[in-house]
Amino acid sequence: MKEDILEQLVDEYLQHKGYFTIHNVKFKPSKDHPDYSYKQDSVHSDIDVVGFNPTLSGPEKVLAVSCKSWQNGFDPINKIHQIENQKISSGREAWRGFRELTKDKWSAAFHDKIYEITNSKEFMYITAVTFLKSDSTEWENYKPFQASMRGNPIKVLTLNTMLDEIYPSIDQTLAASSVGRFVQLIKASKWIEKKGQHNG
Repeated sequence: MKEDILEQLVDEYLQHKGYFTIHNVKFKPSKDHPDYSYKQDSVHSDIDVVGFNPTLSGPEKVLAVSCKSWQNGFDPINKIHQIENQKISSGREAWRGFRELTKDKWSAAFHDKIYEITNSKEFMYITAVTFLKSDSTEWENYKPFQASMRGNPIKVLTLNTMLDEIYPSIDQTLAASSVGRFVQLIKASKWIEKKGQHNG
């Protein structure tokens, strides 16, 4: 199955920064967890992208990325409100899009999986989004999320931030992913430069 294009760009971005990456890492609660429910918990969730950089230390050595490629952007304050008040979002309970941040049994499974594949209990949890509609620090500093991540840092990463870093360094060497090659084509077309001239 073809990865979401935002996942592909995250992959390109992390590899550009020296990370090895894997995709769609499946996890689900342990049957031994006291809150385990076969009906609720028998279907896997997945970590969209995990990055590992052996040259780094601390939380930045391992990045666990959840991609939210919503066309209308990401509103951290509103999403927290939806989760807190058990609202329905896109046809399902809002918390279900962030199980590892909101439910202890899913959080425990998430930590176990990260440790299993990286041998690290330290990592950075990243929510990758198209664009932000409110302050990301509300999301990054939200106490229940911090508790679920056991003190590991939480960051929001936007598409603009990734493109700002990738675009200037793109050269003619074949990029790692199809989306990276697409960015190469955009750069080769001089479209951005022409657009800047027209706007200037």
